[in-house]
Amino acid sequence: MSQGRQIGGNRRNRRSKVNIGDKGREVLENIDEGNSVIQQFRRYSIELDAKHDRYERIVKINRDITIESKRIIFLLHTIDKDLKREAVLKEAKARLDTLTTTLFRGIAHELNGQDPYQFIRAYRGGLQEFIEALTFYHFLMDHSLPHWKSVEQTFVYEKDDKNESTEENPEDGVQTVSTLLPPSEFILGIADLTGELMRKCIHDLSCGQIGSCYETCDIVRAMYQRFLGTYGIAGKEVNKKIYTLKQSLSKIENVCYLIQVRGSEIPQHMLAEVAIAAGEEYPTEDDEGYEGF
Repeated sequence: MSQGRQIGGNRRNRRSKVNIGDKGREVLENIDEGNSVIQQFRRYSIELDAKHDRYERIVKINRDITIESKRIIFLLHTIDKDLKREAVLKEAKARLDTLTTTLFRGIAHELNGQDPYQFIRAYRGGLQEFIEALTFYHFLMDHSLPHWKSVEQTFVYEKDDKNESTEENPEDGVQTVSTLLPPSEFILGIADLTGELMRKCIHDLSCGQIGSCYETCDIVRAMYQRFLGTYGIAGKEVNKKIYTLKQSLSKIENVCYLIQVRGSEIPQHMLAEVAIAAGEEYPTEDDEGYEGF
């Protein structure tokens, strides 16, 4: 009996859905296309569709930037000996320049005439990954970090199409388009760099480059101190980066501890494995006054 009621109820639901569909179809057929309100909503529809299509195109470019940036970082980690160093750095520089002049240029033309902050979420992941690869390259090159302004200037391009609206450079009158590089995204990319420095430290330990481990430790510790000064005022994302940075620093300090205290009792080829195991065995403790990242 209950099953019969259920079947009957399903039939009534189907009839009601059909009736609603018929009613909606009737309303659509009787819409006055000359009505100003209808015309305005048609324009809104076209504008939103164009925005969504643009957003998806930028997302696809962002995916390619992220993949290539990760590959460049992997390439930079293959630096082992001085004989290979120059070749690796040269290839990495060429690939970074290619990213700047092709994919980021494509984003710049997509952002042309638009509010770039509406699309920053579409490519911020690739942007941070690129900054991580770029700063890692500069660190390996001469232990320096590029300034935000200098990187921002590389994201300014001359226009390709004379018909598209562009900004005019007041210095030389050249019309340009640009990819937005907010300082916050640049800082987040630098925070990710510390993870690569931690991996480099462990790699240097396995290669017997003891002095480089101490040097990397000092640099990452200084970066951690600077980032702590922004805690609580820079937003949730930076706070998460600080927590990850602290974990990387702890692993680097474990490496230096092993070298200094137990280096003589552990075989050289096993130091890296012991350092990694020690980092997992002794997790980082909450810093004084900085709980609940």
